[in-house]
Amino acid sequence: MVTLLKVLLESQRQAFGSLKSNKLRTFLSLVGITIGIFCIISVKSAVDSLETNVRAGISEIGTGTVYIEKYPWNEDWEDNYFKYMKRPDPDLKDYEVIRDKSKLAGNVAFTVFSGGKTLKYKSSSVSGLFVMGSTYELQEIQNLEIEQGRYFSNSEYNSGSNRVILGSVAAKELFGSLDPIGLQVKLFGQTYQVIGVLKEEGESMFNFINYDDVIWVCLTNARRFMNIKNSRQVGESLVATAKAGVDIEDLKSELTGLLRSHRGLRPKDDDNFSVMEMSSLNQVLEGFFGTLNIAGLVIGGFALIVGMFSVANIMFVSVKERTNIIGIKKALGAQKGIILMEFLIEAIILCLIGGVLGLVVSYALIQFISTALDFEMTMTIGNAIAGVVVSILVGVLSGFIPALIASRLDPVVAMRQ
Repeated sequence: MVTLLKVLLESQRQAFGSLKSNKLRTFLSLVGITIGIFCIISVKSAVDSLETNVRAGISEIGTGTVYIEKYPWNEDWEDNYFKYMKRPDPDLKDYEVIRDKSKLAGNVAFTVFSGGKTLKYKSSSVSGLFVMGSTYELQEIQNLEIEQGRYFSNSEYNSGSNRVILGSVAAKELFGSLDPIGLQVKLFGQTYQVIGVLKEEGESMFNFINYDDVIWVCLTNARRFMNIKNSRQVGESLVATAKAGVDIEDLKSELTGLLRSHRGLRPKDDDNFSVMEMSSLNQVLEGFFGTLNIAGLVIGGFALIVGMFSVANIMFVSVKERTNIIGIKKALGAQKGIILMEFLIEAIILCLIGGVLGLVVSYALIQFISTALDFEMTMTIGNAIAGVVVSILVGVLSGFIPALIASRLDPVVAMRQ
């Protein structure tokens, strides 16, 4: 143990001695290690942060749910655009069939969207909002938290009352510091009462549906003022959840059978709809993010290879310069393993210095991007540890052959050089 400690201290002293005596050479050699670690950690952190933001955006449209869509999620439907374009859009009748006949669905909801709307309050108005009209079950399916006020009552939904729930940004821009609950606003030329305000989600490029700008009304109310059968004017969403204990695949099979029967498809006809779940989109995302990670590893790998040969060159020069000292140590009884370990640890220390510099540069870049852009990036402890481990591995690979040569030097021959 004492011998190992002495070797570590001697290797550390020699590593920093190399840095001091050959500053430019060592700096240029470590640039490759720094760039390599920087590329790997920066790309990995960027991909992890991107994945976190994208999955957070996806989670707001519901997880553990089944979506009935016109186009599939898990294939490039643009290659068969005309095939899928002929499909009918999910509609209210599809919703009613599933709601009335499904034995495995716990909740089913139909939603329509229409953008470019203006909401007015007295002399104030807010433009660029979108109206969402949904069936009553949507609140049970999606995680839309009401911060002020309440949700629609059953009687309000059944009668199609003029009641609205607003997104946080829409409410702030329209009412300012006023309490919006109970106030009267103008929409579709009609007077509506505000009964709720959603919790603010914040700005993010990965919010697939920005509920901060929503005007939420009952579908029974929306169909009075919106042509929900015209897919050019509104977007549709039909979603269902499985009952407790029901396998999602069983639900998908049941929904497929119900919709085929409802739409009058013959046994040989292909489905004219897609029954999708979040796992289908997750598979696509996993492949995409996996490709990005591989790209980062390849880019960083080339830089690390350059850095590895540079550090190996330093170690070969170091062995050449200290050949006489190595001979003296071996003549005094130093074993091959001690000499090998001494130079190997020196290479590892040099690579760790380059790795730490790479981590520092990566962290600085991540902080800059998070501050300058509306995109939260973080460097996880796991990524930092990965950078250190890679640095150690590069040190072992780059220093092993020079260390092996040093350990095999003949002491008499070495002392004469």
